[in-house]
Formats: sequence, structure tokens, C-alpha cells
Amino acid sequence: MTAYILLEIRRTLRDTTFLVFGAGMPVLMYLLFTNVGGGGDYDDWKAASMVGMAAYGALVSAMAIGTGIASDKSLGWLQQLRTTPLGPGRAVTGRAVSGSVTVLPTILAVLVAGASVNGVRMAAWQWTVLVLLLWVGVLPFTLLGIGNGYRLTPQATGVVNMACLTGFAVIGGLWFPLELFPGWLRSVGEFTPAYGFADLGRSVVSEHAPGAGAVAVLAGWLLLFGAYAVFSYRRSARTV
Repeated sequence: MTAYILLEIRRTLRDTTFLVFGAGMPVLMYLLFTNVGGGGDYDDWKAASMVGMAAYGALVSAMAIGTGIASDKSLGWLQQLRTTPLGPGRAVTGRAVSGSVTVLPTILAVLVAGASVNGVRMAAWQWTVLVLLLWVGVLPFTLLGIGNGYRLTPQATGVVNMACLTGFAVIGGLWFPLELFPGWLRSVGEFTPAYGFADLGRSVVSEHAPGAGAVAVLAGWLLLFGAYAVFSYRRSARTV
């Protein structure tokens, strides 16, 4: 599986356009949200928005892996992969690990913008833990993107991924605080994977441990999306 992971990492790194725009888009959105309209003095808002936009950018990069997988399927790459000893679980795990390479530059780009442009200040341990938690915490969304890629056509994967991203970002509180929502919608948002994911980062900024409930919700979605990805890989054998 190590050879497969390294192969997929090399293939991913060849797409420099995706890496550049995947990191640049959330940075631009973050700077616009926090500096347009006279919000320059709200340091707490800049730090919270930095975490939310880093999380959103990580989600975009993670789920975009599915579009590449759908394209690979249409080109016959999955047929070749099935001739190897890799089982469904190992194939999905290897693709998820290799896909994490595209997530890290996005997270780092937003955090660098927060520190260098918006003047967000934290202790060194906070920056380190924040990067690690966001990097690891995005895994459920990577698996969701992979599952969509194995299950759908390239065009359908892009549409479904965008719908999922928008829903997660809004209802999960990545773009706007859940406190602004009606009570019933706030309750729904707290059970979304995006809310648990963002809570990992916000806990570091606030210097306390992530909430047990948020971690449990994120872990539950990890198992669900992981099972979906494996099921989709097996199901794709009927169409490739």
C-alpha cells in the first residue's frame, strides 16, 4: 500500500493549478470577510474567521479528491487498480492518506494570512496543534469525497460535492456563527460534521480541549463516510 500512496501523491502534486487555486481561494475569501466593511479592529473575529475559513478550505480540497477519482474511473484507472492485491479497505485508506497532501497547503495558507496580514497572534504550540487537528479532522470529508468519486460520474461528483460543501459551511457554522441561526437550526448544525471539525480548531484558539460531544459527532461521521467510501469502491466494480 505504501507504493500506491506514493504513486497517488506524485500524481496529485503534478496538478499545480489545483494546489495553487485550492489554497488561494479560501485565503482571498478570508481576507475579504475580515477586512471589507471596517472590521479591522475585531481581533477575536479575525481569529475565529481564520479557523472557519481554514476548515472550509480544507473541506474543499479534501472533497475535490472525489472528482479526480471519478475521472480516473472513466479513464480505466480503477480497472488497473483492481488487478493489484489491494482490497477495498486498503485502497480507500491509501487514497485518503495520499489525498491529505492537497489539504495541508490550504490550511497553512489561511493560517499564514491570518498571522501575517490580519495580525492574529497565538503561542507556538497553538499554531502547531491547530494545523495538526485541522489536518487530521478533515479525514471524514476526504472519505465522503472519495465515496462520491467512486459512486458518481465526474460531472455528478462535482455537483454533489459543491452541494455538500455549501450545506456544511452554512449549517455547520464555518461561514457564520451558529448563534445567528434560529434555535432549531442551531441544534441541527451542532450534529453536522463541519461543526465538530471547526470546534477542533476553535478550541485551540480558546485554549481549551475540544468538546467531547463535537469529537463524538465527528467520529461518528468518520465511520459513516468511511463505510460509504468502501461500499462505493465495491459498487464501482459493476460500472468499470
